[in-house]
Amino acid sequence: MPYKKLPELAELERLIALGSSLLEVRTICQVEADGQRMPIYALALGNPSTDTPAVGFFGGIHGLERIGTQVLLTFLAGLLNRLSWDRLLHQQLEAVRLVFMPLINPGGMLRSTRCNPQGVDLMRNAPIDAIDRVPFLLGGQRISPRLPWFRGVADAPMELENRALCQVVETELLPRRFSIALDCHSGFGLRDRIWFPHAHTAQPIQHLADIFALEDLFSQTYPNHNYVFEPQSLQYLTHGDIWDHLYLQAAQRHKDSVFLPLTLEMGSWLWVKKNPRQLFTLQGMFNPRPLHRLQRVLRSHTVWLEFLARAACGYENWRPNGEQRLQHQQRANSRWYGR
Repeated sequence: MPYKKLPELAELERLIALGSSLLEVRTICQVEADGQRMPIYALALGNPSTDTPAVGFFGGIHGLERIGTQVLLTFLAGLLNRLSWDRLLHQQLEAVRLVFMPLINPGGMLRSTRCNPQGVDLMRNAPIDAIDRVPFLLGGQRISPRLPWFRGVADAPMELENRALCQVVETELLPRRFSIALDCHSGFGLRDRIWFPHAHTAQPIQHLADIFALEDLFSQTYPNHNYVFEPQSLQYLTHGDIWDHLYLQAAQRHKDSVFLPLTLEMGSWLWVKKNPRQLFTLQGMFNPRPLHRLQRVLRSHTVWLEFLARAACGYENWRPNGEQRLQHQQRANSRWYGR
């Protein structure tokens, strides 16, 4: 049976078969690990016209963090099943493009490693160096792939997985006037966090007012949510962040477009706190283990993912302009940068 050791890839291919008449599916590339060649898929639903906004959902960049891939597979399965009866969803997909790369690092997931099979941490691998000081090792290092957070060899091309990710973002998201990317991770803190760039500097991004407006919209719509919104730089800085790289590429090449890359960082410390035995396994440190907790996590983020799709559809109704934009910028600076 193919992919016997990687159930997430088997489930992804089951969904591809289930939605064969609805999904646009591309095999961006193939990677090899432990004698297996595994595809990296990109899937899309909705209006392909670049006149419509888009949301990209990404997961599995770190092979240890299976829960990010599982959240996206659960969300995608729900969409495909709803398309058999939900007329409103069909109407929504006429106004938005949804793109999925749920499993970007299948080799790392097969091996239960954070890095890819070449020992490279894909979130430290982009060609961008931090302007401000980064923490030793954690911020990215070129000493050895035997140590964590290895960036790869200096001046080498990005890893195949990252090139596949960039190809999809550059073709599906960046040419549009408005797009959002959500990258699903786990492993930091006791709270679920929504991070936004920058990771290479403590300076705010150009579209800070848009980020603030999006968070404000979500908080007004779902006032009892439990997410913490913040720039990643409030926690730590890194070299080689792929989303900083893509955000800067978008700013240079698509000056009239808005691209908002976000990271869902699920707080795995809470899962460990409730079940300390999870500390004794790498999988337990990054993924909820009891079935009831896994099910709770899988359903708890559906609201956030669906919200992003709807917010993208109506972005012209909530994006701040003029004096309102200046006010959002000032409030965001005061809240997140102490200015």
